[in-house]
Amino acid sequence: MSKIQVMSEDLANKIAAGEVVERCMNVVKELVENAIDAKASLIKVELIDSGVKEIKVVDDGIGMDKDDSLLAFSRHATSKLKSLDDLFNINSLGFRGEALPSIASVSNVLLKTSDGQSGTIVSLEGGVIKEVQSCDLKRGTTITVSNLFYNTPVRLKYLRSLYTELANITDYLNKMALSYPNIKFILINNDKELLNTSGNGDLLKTILNIYGVVVASKMLYIENSNNDYKINGYISYPELTKSNRSSITLLINNRVVRNNEIIKTILEAFHTYIPKDRYPYVILNIEVDPFLVDVNVHPTKMEVKFSKLQTLLDLIFETISQRLSEKTLIPKAIKENVEDNYYSDIKNETYEVNDNLYNSSPSSFEPKKVQELTFDFDTFHEDTSESEDKDKEKESYQEDERIKDMYPIGLVHGTYIICENKNGMFIIDQHAAAERVNYEKYYHALSTHSKNTIDVLIPYKIELPSSEYLILEKNFAILDKLGFKYEEFGSNTIIIRSHPTWLPKYAPLEAIKKIIDIIVTNEDFDEDKFNEKVSITLACKMSIKAGDVITLPDMTYLIEELRKTKNPFTCPHGRPTIIAYTKYDLEKLFKRAM
Repeated sequence: MSKIQVMSEDLANKIAAGEVVERCMNVVKELVENAIDAKASLIKVELIDSGVKEIKVVDDGIGMDKDDSLLAFSRHATSKLKSLDDLFNINSLGFRGEALPSIASVSNVLLKTSDGQSGTIVSLEGGVIKEVQSCDLKRGTTITVSNLFYNTPVRLKYLRSLYTELANITDYLNKMALSYPNIKFILINNDKELLNTSGNGDLLKTILNIYGVVVASKMLYIENSNNDYKINGYISYPELTKSNRSSITLLINNRVVRNNEIIKTILEAFHTYIPKDRYPYVILNIEVDPFLVDVNVHPTKMEVKFSKLQTLLDLIFETISQRLSEKTLIPKAIKENVEDNYYSDIKNETYEVNDNLYNSSPSSFEPKKVQELTFDFDTFHEDTSESEDKDKEKESYQEDERIKDMYPIGLVHGTYIICENKNGMFIIDQHAAAERVNYEKYYHALSTHSKNTIDVLIPYKIELPSSEYLILEKNFAILDKLGFKYEEFGSNTIIIRSHPTWLPKYAPLEAIKKIIDIIVTNEDFDEDKFNEKVSITLACKMSIKAGDVITLPDMTYLIEELRKTKNPFTCPHGRPTIIAYTKYDLEKLFKRAM
């Protein structure tokens, strides 16, 4: 007797369900995508116990006649692919013909549908048709899925908590609503409405429906294109971030997808605008010829492959970087008192209040003093003895008109510079501002391979462990490229005879040691990443610190230098440099304006 047998249709459907239907969200996803393909303008999802007991999806699409309603539950039956060529030009969300039979095989399904000419009700249990009857002619389709995984108890056992299942469904429907702002989406769980979009085609209004007014008011529209791709959507101001990637929605021809390369590129464009491990709000729709993208990679259709990925990544990076560089990104100190998802990240945080804050004498706040009651101007000032190229470079700087002239009037806690102009009051974090100035100074010097060097009176002797010295010896070319003059001196030791002029004048040896540390702790050398890391490290360690007292002329010079930077709004770590109180904000605080 032959050992190889053809699977029964019921068994094949259950196996397919293991790939297509893993949890309640997958059922909602497949049914909603079918409704969208059916040209629905209203999609209503009703759940009982997060969909574990029942999922009902109602749409006003084109519906089906009796023959199609029966054929829809046959495996690999689809209206969206007619030939092999169609597989390379997919414009619909569904196309495999596996979803409905897979769902039906592990649940009880009731289908009610009408194309306006005939109405049909089909009842199925475990994938088997139990009853077919006629119904009213109201156009559209209603599919009710109950007792999910009742005949596959192992799968039922591994469903997550009701809250997690509901969170996954809500997140998916939010993204679909952002993908199709022209469709009205309604989500109800146990008679409680969780989502209700306008469906008027306004993406910003949909963002408001989902994320709330604070997020919607802090979004920037982006749009750009090249020969292969067209992108459009919204990105948030850098002050608006979340602790996870759920705030980033990627759409390919209005299909919700996941792509780590695109997310990485978005974060690179936001680099130094937002802190590490924070994520901006992004809704990015990518329009592309279906021939250049493959959505037939995974049964869930959430992963895609691109024919010209780097072209797309370059377009995204350029567009976001340019948009951020155009805007004034000074956050307002006073936030609107609006409860929405944006604040969900901080609602559970606790803060310790120092009782001494309100009882201490002014002397308890006296900041530490630096040795000469001012910071070393070499931190910011260029060496006037350098070449004419440096003078031309200085002339090329333009003060950033996004930051208007402001005048320092004092220092609080030896950390925060208080400034004013006709628009209001500004608070500047002196360390963050100095970091930004120094970071761009160092990065420019490293990127342009400045060869201006200075000899040291007494050579610096640097000794390393043998393991680190071997790595440094392998990468002596990096020191050569930076402009260092050095010699090997005995075992595991080098002496530095000259170094680049852009190193901080007051602590060159410490800066050299940090550069060497970066070289020996990074095995794979990438010039851009190396320049970035050196610039950030030196800027952080060599800038004035919180608590250092600086004079008014020093404050003025720091503000002038900050205005010359490409991004004066954040330090290299993404923390804000400036916070604004508008004149109106101050009048509200003091009840002059109500």
